[in-house]
Amino acid sequence: MYERVGGYQFFVELVERFYQLVEADVSLRLLYPEDLEPGKGHLAAFLAQYWGGPHRYTLERGHPRLRQRHMRFPIGQKERDAWVAHMVSALYSMEISVDAATEMEDYFRSTATVMMNR
Repeated sequence: MYERVGGYQFFVELVERFYQLVEADVSLRLLYPEDLEPGKGHLAAFLAQYWGGPHRYTLERGHPRLRQRHMRFPIGQKERDAWVAHMVSALYSMEISVDAATEMEDYFRSTATVMMNR
């Protein structure tokens, strides 16, 4: 997938578009720290690695431990749905094949569900 979508820059742009939507979402924005830049870098590195790119995320931050890292944030159905809506919107704003977008969307939906802790 990493190569199919164009490499690291695809994930940087996807995350940038996603975070623009998060910044405009008053309720979801409250879950994020004031400075969004570090999170953008972490998410882009994680997604690139997950989809077959370099292991930059693991080298910088260790094992992803997604659920553990997100446990401190109250994530219920509302937060999960808002996150998914913004990520899917960002995803479909990118130049990407329908097959690749569908595969990524499925991953985002299922992973966001696993992150729920409320």
